[in-house]
Amino acid sequence: MSDSNQNKDNLTSTTNIQSKEIRVVIVDDSELSRREITKALEKEKITVVGEASNATEAMTLLASCKAHIVIVDVVMPDISGIELIRKIHENFPKIIPIVISSLGHQHIILEAISAGASDFLQKPFSKQILVNSIFKIASQIEEE
Repeated sequence: MSDSNQNKDNLTSTTNIQSKEIRVVIVDDSELSRREITKALEKEKITVVGEASNATEAMTLLASCKAHIVIVDVVMPDISGIELIRKIHENFPKIIPIVISSLGHQHIILEAISAGASDFLQKPFSKQILVNSIFKIASQIEEE
């Protein structure tokens, strides 16, 4: 396949992903963080279907909405984001988690990935890096 044909295929694939609705839940105890992430995602036509400030709220929300992706902070007031990802993986196996944290220690990253996280972004991260991660993961979304 020529480079130009391959580039057209890549562009078509990206366009198809971007035209598919991507539904996201944000779980972070910081209201400011949730608001900024929501604003960045909505600019890219990514639908934020809910926000939660702790794991209990998150599990209730995930049971009632049809999210594809959940963005989870590691440090939260009730249980850790890593433990939440394990619960999400067990109860909602089709939802794809992305972990965000200001704690970038290698053991936390490995623990998040082994718990089922699809990606790990260290705070502060650019909004574009988050959007790119979501679009990359979107190809794994299973339609209902």
